[in-house]
Order: sequence, then C-alpha cells, then structure tokens
Amino acid sequence: MQQSDLVIIGGGLVGASLALCLQYNAKHHGCQIRLIEPYTITSGYQPSYDARSSAISYGSKLIYEQLGLWNLLVEKAEPITHIQVSEQGHGIAIEMDAKEEAVPAFGYVIDNSWIGKCLIEALDNTVVHCQYNTEVRSLTPYAEGYEITLDNDDKIAADLVVLAEGGRSDIRQQLGIYVKQRPYGQIAIIANVTPGYRHLGRAFERFTTQGPIALLPLKDNHCALVLTREQNEASRLLALTDELFMEELQQAFGNRMGTFKKIGKRYSYPLILTESQEQVRPHLVLLGNTAHGLHPVAGQGYNLSLRDTWALAQTLIKSSKPLGDFVTLQSYLKSRTLDQKRVIEFSDQITRLFSNKQAILKAGRFFGLGLASMNIIPPFKHWFTLQAMGLGVNQ
Repeated sequence: MQQSDLVIIGGGLVGASLALCLQYNAKHHGCQIRLIEPYTITSGYQPSYDARSSAISYGSKLIYEQLGLWNLLVEKAEPITHIQVSEQGHGIAIEMDAKEEAVPAFGYVIDNSWIGKCLIEALDNTVVHCQYNTEVRSLTPYAEGYEITLDNDDKIAADLVVLAEGGRSDIRQQLGIYVKQRPYGQIAIIANVTPGYRHLGRAFERFTTQGPIALLPLKDNHCALVLTREQNEASRLLALTDELFMEELQQAFGNRMGTFKKIGKRYSYPLILTESQEQVRPHLVLLGNTAHGLHPVAGQGYNLSLRDTWALAQTLIKSSKPLGDFVTLQSYLKSRTLDQKRVIEFSDQITRLFSNKQAILKAGRFFGLGLASMNIIPPFKHWFTLQAMGLGVNQ
C-alpha cells in the first residue's frame, strides 16, 4: 500500500490552490501531497471566446499574491473598477468606484483555464504528485487516517484527506455526510457577449422581474454574462437563436452598454444551495463546492472557497499536532463559520427575494429605498463594497 501524508481528491481550482498553499511547508518538513483528479488536466492554455471565467475578489487577489501566483494570473486578468447595482423599473442604482476605496480594483475576471494553467505550473512535482485520469472508488477510515481505494484497485493510506471534487461528490455521499439542499427552481445561463460600448472595467448586477442579470468585464472588450431564469423560461431562452436571445437580453438589460453585438456558446446550470452538514471529521476535510455551493448572484462562491482553503492551510502549517488531528480541524472550521454564514445567508436571501415575482412587487419600493440609502449613507455603502471585495469578515 502506498503512503501519502495528504491526499486531495479533486484537482480543480480549489484542490490545486490548497496544494500550492501547502507545498513550501510540506517540502520543508519532508511531507508528500497527492492530488487525485478523474480528468486529464494539461498545462496548455487555449484562449477561446467561449471560455468560462471566475470573478476573483480583491481579497482573493491578496491570497494569490502571497502564494507568488498573482504575477502570472494578472497577465490575463481584467480589473473590475466600477460596479453598478440596479433594479428594472427603478431609476435608482448603487454606483461603486474602486478609487473611493483606495484600491486599484474591486476584483478581477479571469478565464478558468488560465487560472488552472498557472496553478498547475506553480506546483512542485517533487512534493505534489498529480495523479490524473484516476477516480477514487472508496474511502475507509481507520485510527490514523483513511485507506483510499482507486479505480485500478491500488490503495493509498493517508493521514489527511481533503474532498474537493465538486458539488456532486460521490465520496461525500458514500461517507454518509448529509447535505442540506435548497433548489431555487432556477437555471443560470452563462455566456460571453460583446457589448456595443467599451466596458471600461465596469461590472453590472441588474435585478429584473424575471431574475438577476450579471455582466462582468473581460479582456478584448468582451463581457461574461450570468442570466438567471426559472426553469421553463430558461429552456425557452436556450432554444432561441443567438439573434433572438440578444434581443431579449437587450430588453431586460437596457442600453447602458449599447447594443449587444455577439454572443458565444451558452452554458446552463441548475441552481441549488447546498451545505454539507459536516465539513470536518477526524482526518477529513470538505472544501469548495463539496462543502457549500452558492447561487452565482453575488459572485462569491469561488472566493469563499479560496478563503476556506487559505485558512485551512494556515491552520495546518501552524499546528504542532499530527496531520488530521480532529481538534485542529475543528479549530479551522470555527475560524470560518462567521464568514461562511454571512456569505451563504446573503446569497440565499437575495436569491429568494428576486426569484419570486410576487415578492419582487412587494419589495420593489423597499429595494429602491435601500439603494437610495446606500448612496446617501457612506458607511453602509462602504460595508457593501467590502463584501464585494471579499474583505468583510475574517480577513
């Protein structure tokens, strides 16, 4: 049986980020990290108009700076320097400018494939053993850790296992970890679009009677679109031609970015709030979407997971106890509870408010008043801005 100090199941952005956070300390102490991923991942980068992207908050940028990765990521990062939040039917909008917070940008939008390439190339293969095209068949706990059985019948003994394999984790289910779910009855339609005007680093969050629309700036004056709709309406929109889809998008979004010129491939995802009721066990941690999956309305899912990842790494590095010690892992989770609770509740409340048409009508005046108040009361607006930058709690 092979032996590893730490096994990370899931080699996506969260799993690879954890390996990067820990590799320097692991090398110093002679520890080995194994990254197991069922898909093939290459270090090549293929730029595409249809590439999916992530909004990296200012707080996440600070983490990647400390890891020495930001100087690579920034090559293809588009800064968000201005954010507008508005609701259809109300003439009031929140306007937030990065200069008011004395930062160069609220965050940055980066192709996921570029983030992945930079992470893979930054991993030290003398410490981090990446095992691709490999699936984990089962995990079996024992006193000192877990026995991992792979799809080729190989077995690995690990002091600590981190599950970062996404929201549909078979291993999580196998271990009997209960998952609280709240289906929103909504679909997120994601695509890249080209607006008629220069985006100038502007991001938009617009709430409509049909659901929220987010538009984020990308390189080459492209924008990343996240359009949320009820299931039947989403199916109708997905069946439209590009021209008809852009016409309906234009009607809902307005002319603040001119006339949309082009749209790329449309992807769709059912929206479900998921929370694993256990994030730690002795010798086991759940990270990323395996721990919690959020609605994209606030764009904070990946950033929350990265803060979890950084906190876990720092807790393990500072601990003098054996890897996988339950008290240490509980200490990590306690340090993250407030931030997780705040972000999950905010995302859920906003989503439920604007996914019900009757609730929208009832809340319309209140929402308009809230937007006006945020423009009038600087401390409230400052607080909201800190949340957008991922600097609100436990930073």
